[in-house]
Amino acid sequence: MDRKGYIFDLGLMDYARAWDLQHDLWSRRVKGDLPDLLLLLEHPHVITLGRRGNRSHLIVSPEILEAMKIPILHIERGGDITYHGPGQMVVYPILDLKDYGYRLIQYVGQLEEVILRVLKDYGIEGRRDPSNRGVWVNGEKIASIGVAIKRWVSFHGFSLNYETDLKYFDLINPCGLVGKRMTSMAKVLGTKISREGLAERIVSHFKGVFNKEWEEKNLEEIG
Repeated sequence: MDRKGYIFDLGLMDYARAWDLQHDLWSRRVKGDLPDLLLLLEHPHVITLGRRGNRSHLIVSPEILEAMKIPILHIERGGDITYHGPGQMVVYPILDLKDYGYRLIQYVGQLEEVILRVLKDYGIEGRRDPSNRGVWVNGEKIASIGVAIKRWVSFHGFSLNYETDLKYFDLINPCGLVGKRMTSMAKVLGTKISREGLAERIVSHFKGVFNKEWEEKNLEEIG
């Protein structure tokens, strides 16, 4: 197993640009040109449809979304429909899962474990639901998971609502679940959440779950 891994905090990045970047990095990981990678970022407002997604779970018309300047993209991750926007940490691990001996269900469980450990640091008790993957708090979903795996290398990942404006989830049935609500760390705790502090906790627990020699990098350093 290659013991090295690189971490990138990319700040706020347009979804389409990040999608292209993932494809490029995935290809380079498959070829062995790069070690395992971890991307942390946020997106401007966007709605994405996964492999199982369809527009029937849009509550508003495409015209309204267009007026709000919220694009809709159909992508190759698992899962149904979701929203990404500022105040939501998005985490994309690009890992060669053969190194870990994982199958898909085990990998999803490890991502949930990272989220649960992060929430615990903030005094939030998250729960799993085997029928609806992701992490839940008091019956509301705080983190969603949607991954893709090709040639045993993962991309896409999970999103954790920390200070998300939850009204945007009212535009859809999140994850295709009718009547379910989304929540955020700020809503649960009634206080602001430091993005920098949250990123540090995610990285720390990711290192604990995916045990490698992780180091922070800039994209410019890998060409």
